[in-house]
Amino acid sequence: MDFTKLRAAALKDGDDEEAVTVNTRALIDKVLARYSGEWTTLRELIQNAADAQATTVTIKFETLPSPTVPLSNTTNKSEVLKHVLLHHTLRRLLVTNNGQPFGVNDWSRLKRIAEGNPDETKIGAFGVGFYSVFADCEEPFVSSGKEAMAFYWKANSLFTKRLLLPPEESNPNTSFVLDYRNSTTPMPNLLSICQFLATSLTFVALQKIELQVDDWKIISLEKKSAPSIEVPIARDVETKTKDGLMKVQSMDRESVQMDATFMNVVGWKPSIPASVSKPSYENSYGTSSSDVPSLRSFFSRLTASTSHAQLKTKAMKEEKALQEVVLEDLTAVTVANVFLRVTTAVVKTSVTSSFAAELERATKKPPPKTTKLAILTSSYDDAAASSKENLVANGVDIFSSVLPGKKPGGRIFIGFPTHQTTGAGMHLSAPSVIPTVERESIDLNARWVRTWNLEMLRVAGIMARLAFTSEMSDLSSRIRRVTELNGHGTKVTKTEIAQFMPEALHTLKTFTFGESTPSAQVSQIIEEAFWTAYKKPSIEIYSTRGILPTTKVRLATEDLSGFVEGIPVVPAALADGSFVNKLKDFGLITEITFSDVKQELEAKALSREQLVQFIGWAGKKAITGDMDLATVHSLMDVAVAMTGDAEGSGDVIALGTITSYLSVSKIPAEFPIPPTTIPFQFTRTSAVNELQALGWEPLEIVPWLRYLIETNAHRPASQSLTTSIPFAASVLQVLSKAWDGLSPGSKTTVTSLLQPLAIIPTKAGMKKPGESFFASVKLFDDLPTVTSCPGVKEKFFAAIGVRKTVDLETIFARLLAPAATAAPGEKVVNYRHMEVIKYLASVKEDIPKEDLQRLKNSQICPAEAGPKGLEPTQGTARLYRVSELFEPKDSLRDLGLPVIQWPGPPGSYRPASVEGRFLALLGLRTHPSAPELIDMMASADDNLRAKSMYYFISNHHINGYAAFDLHQSSKAFLPLQGSNRLVSPSQCFTNERCLVLGFSILRKDLIIHANKFGVAMDPPISECIQKLVAKPPRTKQEAAALFGYFASRLGEISQQGVAVIADSRIVPVPIHKQEVNGYANGKASAGQPEIRHLTPKQCYLGSSSTYNEIFDFVDFGMEANAFLLKCGSKNEPTTVELANLACREPARLLGILQGHDKYLDVLRKLADELPQLKRDKELFRQMKRSKFLLGTKVIAATKANRKSRQVDSMDSGDGFEEDEMEDAPIKQWQLEVATNIVVNDDYVGYRLFKGSLICAPEEEKLEDFYIALGALTIRSLIHEDLRLGELAPKQDTAAKLRLHLLERAKLFLHEIKRENIKHDGRWLEKNLAVKVATSINLRRSLRGHSQSHNEKRSAALEHDKKTGWTLYVATGSYDSYQVSQAISHLLLDRPSQSASLTFEQFLNLSLYQLRARGYNVERILRAKAAEQRIAEEERKKQMAIEQQQIQEQEEEWRQQGQMVPAAVAREENTHLPMPGGFGSDSPENSPQPNPRKGRGSIFSNFTKRLGINSSSSSGGSEVQEQLQNFLGGGASGQKHTPDNPPSYNEANKSTEKVSSPAAVQQNLHNAIQSSRAFDSSTLFSPPRTETVKEQATYCDSTPSQNITFLADASNGTRIFVSKTLSMNPTTFLTENVTALNTFSLLLQDVCDVYALPRRAMHIFYDESGGTIAFNSGGAIFCNFRFYSQLHVAKMAGGSGEGKSEAAAYWWIVVAHELAHNIVKEHNAEHSFYTEMLAANNFPKMMARCVAYIQAGNSSSTSSTSTSTSNRPQIENRSLLD
Repeated sequence: MDFTKLRAAALKDGDDEEAVTVNTRALIDKVLARYSGEWTTLRELIQNAADAQATTVTIKFETLPSPTVPLSNTTNKSEVLKHVLLHHTLRRLLVTNNGQPFGVNDWSRLKRIAEGNPDETKIGAFGVGFYSVFADCEEPFVSSGKEAMAFYWKANSLFTKRLLLPPEESNPNTSFVLDYRNSTTPMPNLLSICQFLATSLTFVALQKIELQVDDWKIISLEKKSAPSIEVPIARDVETKTKDGLMKVQSMDRESVQMDATFMNVVGWKPSIPASVSKPSYENSYGTSSSDVPSLRSFFSRLTASTSHAQLKTKAMKEEKALQEVVLEDLTAVTVANVFLRVTTAVVKTSVTSSFAAELERATKKPPPKTTKLAILTSSYDDAAASSKENLVANGVDIFSSVLPGKKPGGRIFIGFPTHQTTGAGMHLSAPSVIPTVERESIDLNARWVRTWNLEMLRVAGIMARLAFTSEMSDLSSRIRRVTELNGHGTKVTKTEIAQFMPEALHTLKTFTFGESTPSAQVSQIIEEAFWTAYKKPSIEIYSTRGILPTTKVRLATEDLSGFVEGIPVVPAALADGSFVNKLKDFGLITEITFSDVKQELEAKALSREQLVQFIGWAGKKAITGDMDLATVHSLMDVAVAMTGDAEGSGDVIALGTITSYLSVSKIPAEFPIPPTTIPFQFTRTSAVNELQALGWEPLEIVPWLRYLIETNAHRPASQSLTTSIPFAASVLQVLSKAWDGLSPGSKTTVTSLLQPLAIIPTKAGMKKPGESFFASVKLFDDLPTVTSCPGVKEKFFAAIGVRKTVDLETIFARLLAPAATAAPGEKVVNYRHMEVIKYLASVKEDIPKEDLQRLKNSQICPAEAGPKGLEPTQGTARLYRVSELFEPKDSLRDLGLPVIQWPGPPGSYRPASVEGRFLALLGLRTHPSAPELIDMMASADDNLRAKSMYYFISNHHINGYAAFDLHQSSKAFLPLQGSNRLVSPSQCFTNERCLVLGFSILRKDLIIHANKFGVAMDPPISECIQKLVAKPPRTKQEAAALFGYFASRLGEISQQGVAVIADSRIVPVPIHKQEVNGYANGKASAGQPEIRHLTPKQCYLGSSSTYNEIFDFVDFGMEANAFLLKCGSKNEPTTVELANLACREPARLLGILQGHDKYLDVLRKLADELPQLKRDKELFRQMKRSKFLLGTKVIAATKANRKSRQVDSMDSGDGFEEDEMEDAPIKQWQLEVATNIVVNDDYVGYRLFKGSLICAPEEEKLEDFYIALGALTIRSLIHEDLRLGELAPKQDTAAKLRLHLLERAKLFLHEIKRENIKHDGRWLEKNLAVKVATSINLRRSLRGHSQSHNEKRSAALEHDKKTGWTLYVATGSYDSYQVSQAISHLLLDRPSQSASLTFEQFLNLSLYQLRARGYNVERILRAKAAEQRIAEEERKKQMAIEQQQIQEQEEEWRQQGQMVPAAVAREENTHLPMPGGFGSDSPENSPQPNPRKGRGSIFSNFTKRLGINSSSSSGGSEVQEQLQNFLGGGASGQKHTPDNPPSYNEANKSTEKVSSPAAVQQNLHNAIQSSRAFDSSTLFSPPRTETVKEQATYCDSTPSQNITFLADASNGTRIFVSKTLSMNPTTFLTENVTALNTFSLLLQDVCDVYALPRRAMHIFYDESGGTIAFNSGGAIFCNFRFYSQLHVAKMAGGSGEGKSEAAAYWWIVVAHELAHNIVKEHNAEHSFYTEMLAANNFPKMMARCVAYIQAGNSSSTSSTSTSTSNRPQIENRSLLD
């Protein structure tokens, strides 16, 4: 829609213009809503005074006395003033200024809202501030100069009157007189208003403000300024702002003094007694927003700490003292003052004309060309001068908001303070900053205003930086002066730094930016300009050397003053401050660098103390990684130290030459050391790792010893190694102490250095180590043994060559000489081997290795050979090596092992003794080895076998037999359960469950020791698998046990094992009975086994009601099933298995699934997995060949039936559509091969040849699936032959049509998905021609069939290889649908009917119509579904209306209190079954109702009215009989006593209140509502019923019949047939298609009468039985057999009476079945609800019957009148065509 044109038309042709009116009072109220701050009125009036260039403003409150609290008779001024403040109320506010009187423009703007002051030098901008006076005043009055103006109201409009004052009443001042609207306004808080006035005076161009209350002068504020001083602007300052709109031209600084003279009453806080109720905030003195209690103060009381409580107590004491002083005289005057520093900058603006215009539009004034900005700070000196000594001046802080250092910090002043803070300790006065309308914040939202304000804030940042530089420069000058006065010259000392530290802290705090409020962006913009004002990245900072730029100052992370003093650093008091933190964040200041330290070290030599501190600092830096090794070397290379006590004296140490340090734990400090080692006195305070980090290594023993030896000749005699025994002994002591820590190489070096030296003190003098012996060697007295070496270890002496023992040859010669020969009769006992062992054991540490090895190989000991109990008393003649013998233990003697002879009582041999340890060193054995024990346990001696096994078990852990793997032993030594046979450890197991596989089990008492013998719990899983495969189980019990065992070992089965099991036939499955054609054929043959074995892959676990008859399901228990699941069994068939099943047994699968819907679900599942199925090529080929796909075949009515009905209903109007529905074909589902099924992609072709086709389900997914399996499309089967007449002589129409087609094709393709487009518009333009022909005939023929069809068309498409595609249209008018159909085949891959219809609309509609309609293709696709939903919604609406009517009827029933006779219950009598009545569908316990003789039910009149009576034909009498049975009565000839519930006219004489009709109606409504479709997924729930006294009992639901689904009628009604039907179902459908469709339409009308869902109605057919209808779980089934026999003949020829009779019959039948939704039995209660259902819907049914009769009569008349006329015959077709 073109709104621009619409606006122009409205301005041109609209109605008369009208001005927009304004509700002035509402407008002012809205303005006041924006001015919600405190003291808004005073602020605006003071601003007006400033704009008028006034110097003084006087504010006066005039009060009214209290009407309830009179003034006491007192002359005390304090008491009078106190009474006025507490009890008087405000009458008038008078504000007077001495500025310029109002001019003509001023008076004019005063009465115009939002006009504003155009003067850019004035504060006022919006023109709405004055109207803040209406907050408290109704009709203000203004007097200025010679004129005055009064405001007054008329309704909601504000008017003014202006008066010229006479000369005697004129006044040069301007006064605003504001009378308060009511007389209850209390006195304001004096302290709050005084603080506001002090703040207001700060930046406003006023000099004095006075406040009066009546005649009391409360406060007088004055402002004085000192001469200004110019602030220099450095060259490298960027004075221009970021966007270039403003530039700082000049700056000056001035000091301002503000004086306040006020009465003490300002600080008075009246105390309120506890007994007096707290006054409201509306009429109490001194109330302000700050006095209102807050949650913060509440919780602060709860959470206050002890310190807070102390502070609070102190504050309360001070406040109490203040109040005592104030109350002494409230009228006493106190003077307070404050000193401030104001820095003002002249700013030049430069904006474009468009920018200026936008600003003027927003502010009503042009932007100034030059403006001024000022920042207010309190310097340290000024703050000190501002301190007050007076108690009242200190307690009553008049200037609390003036000083920017106090909370909430500096604020932005636009003439007056706003709520916006600067985030730093300074105020900012910016008159040219544009505020929001209420002047409380800066406008940072409007586009142009935002840019202007941001530039202003950047100017403030530049000013702040210049002011900071100026203050730091002044501070630097003062520091230099004080330093010179202190006599320190130019060197600033710590004294001056500490003196000026508070001032420096104050300055940095002032210019430190935090977060501003409410807009945090303000402080960010100012701070950004502050830091970027200078071009160089540097700023002045306070350091230990005075004020210096940050490029010369460093951050001291630690105190380095001990060895470097000349580096200026930030003092510690400033280092953690916010200002310095920002310097760190911005990278403007760095920590002390190593280059700085290096410069200091190069400048001078270090003293002894400085050297110690330097080494400690460097070591710590190096160890933490802060200083790398290269830096360490660079510092060491320049560092020089003097070792003397006085400065510059002593030896010189160049640290660059030092390579080691002295470790006194190795070498004492008093020994001589090499010159490359730093003396210990300089490293005493440093840790070892710090020294090593400097690249120094500890002085090692070897270089030190080499240094001692090399310099031995140059040292004094007292320090000689070869002559001085004390010095040599001390050196040996150091070497001995360090010996254990030396490396083997160092030990070798030390040994080689000492062995040539005579350094060992002995009895024979100084000897070399090889010539000396230990003092313990006493075999010879003349040996030179070591003396005078206390503390030297023997192993050190031994290592360097001092000898401990004599040689072994001598010992053998003396101690092991042959014993003397024994005399006759004497027993020779030789115990010399014990003496040898004892001696050698005493010197074993000194025996050389080669001698020790010789001892091990020598046969020096005998074995025991004495009798039992006295074994040690005798030895063998043969000597053994020690390693061949065992310790003397009884347990070893029992095993028959050789034991060493060790004479003495039992226990004399101790393994822990010196001799025992030496024998163990020589190899004496403590126990036999595991192989030796195995040989014993496998011996034939049972006693030895038992003892050895006991010994093995008892000593398994002690002797370490676990290290030997007995499982690998092949010797049989282990007994089995239930057998005397011995086996090896690998041949038996401990798990008894493996017995099922035939494995051996270890004897039970040894199982607990199985791990000691190497016996496994289970056999290898591979062997188990082999046994399982070789011998699978035969019974379910065996399988459960066997598979359960494998399940316990699932984690051990490898993937290869799983594969072997999965392919092996191990699962026993019972053989089912032999089946032939799917039915049981007796028992299995006698010789056939009862079970068969399947692989796990072929089995399924559990059971399945769906597939149990087809697949093999087994269940061996949870544990066994887990094993089968691991080996390939599944819980349900996979898609591939389903496909195999469907290919093998499709008919059986269809029968099991009981209907085509579930079978289609299986096909959909297969379609979803089509890619997976294609991978199995053999299966896919089988699917192509198998007859398993479900298709529909259309069975149409016979031509004779159609023609007869066609003649009867040719001109019947509405009845023709119904007849078409009746003759519509019926679809029959059947199984076929894919190649015999077609996919419907051409609806026209399908309509022509549907009788010869079997079609796939019309679902895209299934169609693709069928095509993949070989199904053909209808279009591929139809051959078209186009026959054209001659071309028309004029082709103008063809040219226009071609252009039209090309244009609309582009629009049409825009709505189509890209993947569905075959050719685009450009291709069509190049390849399409349009021609006009005289005639077009199209002949279609179906390939493989002899059927063809000729059609005369108005448009058709032809393709020629040379000329391309040509669209032929017939002369005259052409059918646009045929054109769209032809073009759609060119444009789209799979053109559908909806696409053709859509393109037809594009051809027929104009462009405007297409645009207006917003055509949506999806609506066509969902048309049928939408119609069904609409019908369902209409039904629900009708049910809702009936529900409402029920509620209204129930309410009316309650009001009327109507009473009718109640039904009387009667006893039940049994009688013979009713002929033709409802049979097996009714409940088994249903009582059989007896007919009443001589009295009919409510339906007796219905049957007469509807023409159903006993006097009709035999068919009619049958109808009467069936209906009578149906309604609960018997045959007329029966003579039973009536026992049914009486009708209403037979009620008992005694009356009682009958049930509410609404309750009955609600039950009927629920009966209809609970009906549902058969096999619906909705669970049938019997409806809730209201209690009705006419009811009898309640029972279960009725069972359904033995029927199966066959087909769908033309209107969707489902048709079922008996499973025992004798005739072919297809034949049944073919013969009765018209009657079935007619019956379905008739039942559809009955459903509409009851508002019953059509899906709940079904048709069934059986060949015998008396069931007319039945109710199965809410689904109603009507018997077609009764309809065909009773009503088909009467309805022939379109008889209205016959149709009404049939409709009434089935209307009553349906009422009966609907009543079964409430009552299952055939009893009085059921009859009651049946009658109620019929009675309630009787009017609807009567109207329907009347319509039937009228339609029949009209059809008959029309048929008679047109029977002789010649009219074209309508083509015989069904509704689906």
